[in-house]
Amino acid sequence: MLFAEGRFLKLQLKLSTSTITAINRFSLLKYCSSFSAITTEQVNCQEQQKEHTLNSILHYISSTMSTDLNDYKIIKEGEAEILMHAKNEVFYNKTQVNNRDISIAVLREFISRREQEHEATLSKRKKGTQKATENESVKEEAENVPRETPSENHESNGKREVEENTSPEELEACSSVKGSAKIAEDCSTAGEQTDLTEGKGQVELKPPRVLEALSASGLRSLRYAREVEGIGQVVALDNDIVSVEACRRNIKFNGSVAISKVESHHVDARVYMLTHPKEFDVVDLDPYGSPSVFLDSAVQSVADGGILMCTATDMAVLCGANGEVCYSKYGSYPLRGKYCHEMALRILLASIESHANRYKRYIVPVLSVQMDFYVRVFVRIYTSASAMKNTPLKLSYVYQCTGCDSFHLQPIGRTISKNTSVRYLPGYGPVVPQECSDCGKKFTMGGPIWSAPIHDQDWVGSILADVKSMKNRYPAYDRISAVLTTISEELTDVPLFLSLHNLCATLKCTSPSAVMFRSAVINAGYCISGTHVNPLGLKSDAPMDVIWDIMRCWVKNHPVKAQPADQPGSVILAKEPVLQASFARAISSLSKAQAKKVVRFLPNPERHWGPKLRAGRQITSKHVSLLGPAAVNGALNHEDDEEPKKSEVK
Repeated sequence: MLFAEGRFLKLQLKLSTSTITAINRFSLLKYCSSFSAITTEQVNCQEQQKEHTLNSILHYISSTMSTDLNDYKIIKEGEAEILMHAKNEVFYNKTQVNNRDISIAVLREFISRREQEHEATLSKRKKGTQKATENESVKEEAENVPRETPSENHESNGKREVEENTSPEELEACSSVKGSAKIAEDCSTAGEQTDLTEGKGQVELKPPRVLEALSASGLRSLRYAREVEGIGQVVALDNDIVSVEACRRNIKFNGSVAISKVESHHVDARVYMLTHPKEFDVVDLDPYGSPSVFLDSAVQSVADGGILMCTATDMAVLCGANGEVCYSKYGSYPLRGKYCHEMALRILLASIESHANRYKRYIVPVLSVQMDFYVRVFVRIYTSASAMKNTPLKLSYVYQCTGCDSFHLQPIGRTISKNTSVRYLPGYGPVVPQECSDCGKKFTMGGPIWSAPIHDQDWVGSILADVKSMKNRYPAYDRISAVLTTISEELTDVPLFLSLHNLCATLKCTSPSAVMFRSAVINAGYCISGTHVNPLGLKSDAPMDVIWDIMRCWVKNHPVKAQPADQPGSVILAKEPVLQASFARAISSLSKAQAKKVVRFLPNPERHWGPKLRAGRQITSKHVSLLGPAAVNGALNHEDDEEPKKSEVK
């Protein structure tokens, strides 16, 4: 897990012993150089090199820090270590360890698949080249084969002609071949194979370039460089000079591997991405708040087939607290239902797709996660004007009943296929009447949202297997493995979800167990699964009238008190069920993880596990809810101790 450790360092580097535990002095150097100790002389040489490198790092740190070194502490996460100031000069939130861990897992899978795709492309290209070569050889053979005659001297005459017109090297290579036609065929084929191996056949795949648009302390970039095998250059950007200085200091602090791979720039990320189109295989956006202002430049900066990792922490906006603000930022109107967090994911995906479409590009989501206080999506970006036309088929408006939990999706577009041609047309509508057919109340409309799958289950399975095989390398292994396990069992083609407790609250009835409700849906011939967004959420492809019929059957066996006739629950229960539900336990009513009792939803590891104060803001007593009383009191006491020092200097 994430932790801070340290000890008194050489020279003036003395870290606060009240907040830091002991750290080996040479841990600063474990990635600076590699050693292979064999003899005593080599060991002594290594010790001298360690001492020299340590002195160099400490001298650099001392010279670049303008304040007391006691104000800094070492924070270790994964294989990276950073120096963090107590004054909150550079933003850092240890809660985001989940975010960084799952990003590293996805990045490893992306690099692996990128190599596989490259090999498949080369293999396909090689087969195509060989096939074309064979066709050309057949044509040349048919044109160059001489007519046969009974003359005994024909073979020798032909051989002399070839020897006169063929170089010694070609003759040596083709010495065992008789006849000019055979020589021409074999040498031509050899030449084609040489071109293949020297040209397209030997195209090497360059290591992926990574761009972190808002780096702050640089911890994420450092972890990418030190923990992800096969990664290339990592470019860390920030528009705050204090953050850039901290990032460069941390790069030096992490040794030669970080120095050789990570570079930090003080620049506006939007301008940098616009001036470097399609140059980065991976672009990581993790802003403090909304990423909307970075999306247009980000989709242009990603190389074709690359991956965009994007975080949004403005959950109040995305979940419907300020619908008009969400529409201005993302182009979609949110609804305040139990599924609001999944809707936030789908709004973000729809916004990214909209920005990509402006440049004849489109997205393919591989993983979309709602964790803690934010949403995080991983999408691959491709360029295709024809594939871009399918975007309206992936977007839908949502109609939410104001009286009950019924919701319906209205696709924006549709297609008509005739022979080999496809016509793109607007979708049919409306899908709902003016009043809800279940309870008689009005509908509110939200969206458009991304209604296509938000995960690639093949990716999810591979990522989960990789995480389990390397559990010691993920500080937040328990949390991310639980989330990935739940995602791997979700229905991918069912947008949004229902809440069983909300259904029962509408009817004012006792709640059936999740297993019984799942069994009733399965026995009715439909699919059902959980969701990683909400432990009480249920995804099902059953229409809403089937869901309400199941609940009517449940209430018949578990009667409720009489309610006013105009209440939504009373209107729903007044109708007789068309479907006679069976609550007999179905075999697949429990998922594999549930059957094995795998933990899928974990509590927060500590109190005040959530968003932190923006960098640069002064910590006051009003931030107790975010940071906790201990952190606030410590910061206030630190400021009180500094005031006498400032007066003495004056």
